[in-house]
Amino acid sequence: MVRQPHSDPADLATPPMQPAAVPWTDPARAAAFDRWLQALAPQHGLHPASVRLASADASFRRYLRVDCAGGGSLIIMDAPPTQENCEPFVRIAALMAGAGLRVPQVLEWDAAEGFLLLTDLGSRTMMDVIDREQPEANRPLYVAALDALLAWQQASAPAVLPAYDEALLRRELALFPDWYLARHRNVPLAGKVAETLERTFALIVQRNLAAPQVYVHRDFMPRNLMAPTLPAQGRPGGGSGMASPAGDARLGVLDFQDAVYGPLTYDIASLMRDAFLSWEEDFVLDITIRYWEKARKAGLMDFEDWHSDFGAFWRAVEWMGLQRHLKVAGIFARLTLRDGKPRYLADAPRFIGYIRATAARYRELTPLLRLVDEVEGLQGASGWAFGRV
Repeated sequence: MVRQPHSDPADLATPPMQPAAVPWTDPARAAAFDRWLQALAPQHGLHPASVRLASADASFRRYLRVDCAGGGSLIIMDAPPTQENCEPFVRIAALMAGAGLRVPQVLEWDAAEGFLLLTDLGSRTMMDVIDREQPEANRPLYVAALDALLAWQQASAPAVLPAYDEALLRRELALFPDWYLARHRNVPLAGKVAETLERTFALIVQRNLAAPQVYVHRDFMPRNLMAPTLPAQGRPGGGSGMASPAGDARLGVLDFQDAVYGPLTYDIASLMRDAFLSWEEDFVLDITIRYWEKARKAGLMDFEDWHSDFGAFWRAVEWMGLQRHLKVAGIFARLTLRDGKPRYLADAPRFIGYIRATAARYRELTPLLRLVDEVEGLQGASGWAFGRV
C-alpha cells in the first residue's frame, strides 16, 4: 500500500508537464486533466511529470500512475463521464472498505470530468504471481481470495445494490446469441437454434434465481485481485506502491463498480472458472470445497440441502457458471467486433470449453451441447439448419 505523503509544498520538484507521456485523443480532455492534476499536486505531494499509463480494461476507463514526493505512488482513474459513471465505483469502494476488504481509497473525485485520485494497491495482480505449473502452490492465494469473498458476502443486505434479477440475467445471456453466434459465427437465430436457446436460457435463469442472494462482485477473478503487499524491509526489488511498513496479507480487490445483489454462487464460479486461466477439475473442486466449508460456518449455506451436501451446492455453481460462460463468450466477441479489441476473443475457446463441459454433465443441457458442437465444428452434421462459416 502506498505511503501517504505529508511533504511541505515547497519541497516538491515542479518540472514542466509532459503530456506526451500519456496519449490523449481529445486535446480538451488532456488540458482539463493537466489543470486538475496541477491543482492537486501540492496537497497530495504529486510529481505531475511522472504520470504514466498503469493499465486499461475492457471498458472506456484507464488507469494512470503518478509518483509522490514522500515515496510511493497513487493511481488516477480516467473515466470519461459521457461513457463511464464513476458514482458506483465510489459508493461500492466505501461499501467494500466497510466490509473489511482491501480496496482503493478515493482521495479525490472530479465528477464533472471523470478523474479520480486513488490509493495504489500495487502493480502485481494475483494473476501475475500465480504459478501456472504447480496448482497446489497457489492454494494460499486462493484461500486469501475466499476470505475476501466471504467478508464481502457476509456484509450483504438487500436494497443496497442493484438486483441481479431475471431481466439482467437474460440481457447478459442474450450476448451469446447476439454477438458470438450471430455476428461472430454468422449463425441465423431462428428455428431450432432459437428454440434451443430459449428453452436453455429459461432453465438457466430459473435455476440461478433460486439461489440465496448476496453481494456479487461480478468479475471476481485473479486479474481483478491484487497481490498482498510486502513489509518494506523484506521487499524484493519491485514496482512502486508495493510495500508498506507492516505489509498487508489481504488481497486487494478492483473492478467492483458493476456489483449487484444476486446469486451466492456467482463469484465462486467466476473465481474458479477464470476468463484467462484454466485449472484441472481436482484443483477447482478443492478450492470450491474450501469455500463451501467456510461458507457453512458463516451461515451462508442454510438453503435446501446445501449445508449437508456439497454436490447440491456444486451443481448450483455449475449452472451459475454456465450463465457467466455464455455471457463472457458474447462479451469477448463484442469487444472484438464492436470495440476493436481482438485480444479478448483469443480467450473465447476457454469459455466454449467451459460451456461444453457443463452441458455434457446435465441431460437438460444436451441440446445446448449439440448446438455448440455444431457451431464449433466438433461433430458432423446433426440436422441443424446452418453451416460453418
